[in-house]
Amino acid sequence: MSFELREHTADVAVAARGGSLGEAYAAVADGLAAAMCDAVPESGARHQVAVHAESREALLFDYLDELIYRRDVDMVLPVDNEASVDFGTEWVLSGSFRGVPLADVTAREVKAVTYSEMRVERDGDEWTAYVVFDV
Repeated sequence: MSFELREHTADVAVAARGGSLGEAYAAVADGLAAAMCDAVPESGARHQVAVHAESREALLFDYLDELIYRRDVDMVLPVDNEASVDFGTEWVLSGSFRGVPLADVTAREVKAVTYSEMRVERDGDEWTAYVVFDV
């Protein structure tokens, strides 16, 4: 599981990969955290997250949107993300993150996740994802 931050016009993009779809999504979420903060302390408790959507891309969008929402409402930076993805009648993500109190970090503003150029693809034995964030 890995991610890479990429510059994107006035925004920031995250390219990520993982051995499973959940690992790729968690790597994008870790990239989101890296876009917001350079150094992450060890503080914070685990929080659960669950998201449902009609497609893989919508699930990734809704997952990242939920993490940004939790940052704003719970006043925590979601780091050390873990996720698993299942598909039945809809796409379902269940996972967790360590919520570092925003008071413990110097965080930059990431306003929102976008559908702009979003990709979720199978690449051999791995899943790759690419997401642009509005900063």
